[in-house]
Amino acid sequence: MQPRTLCGAGALLLTIGVAAGAFGAHALKAIHVDLLAVWHTAVLYQLVHGLGLIALAAAHPLLQPRTAALAGPILLAGSVLFSFSLYALVMFQIPFLAYLTPLGGLLMVAGWALVVVAAWTRPRS
Repeated sequence: MQPRTLCGAGALLLTIGVAAGAFGAHALKAIHVDLLAVWHTAVLYQLVHGLGLIALAAAHPLLQPRTAALAGPILLAGSVLFSFSLYALVMFQIPFLAYLTPLGGLLMVAGWALVVVAAWTRPRS
């Protein structure tokens, strides 16, 4: 994934994350406190990974290009799967959606591990 695309995707995650946070703070006041905590977890991870994608785009020149290019979409997919499965779980209370959340978390871990590899395998110039 190109740095420009990563930056745009990160900014989009941040935009939606801010809106989701505001929605949770104002429109979800009547829901159970446990569900509200789930919503806040989704917002937090989405915001952190939105910033992470922008940081990855900025760090792209310092990283091994092919590995870094692979890390971006994996991080994006993980963040979307993790956060949006939790949003849907809270909004629609469909229990099977909770099974998608760990897959998103696993993708996020894999994506950050690829960033580590990309940083450590970049040839010195």
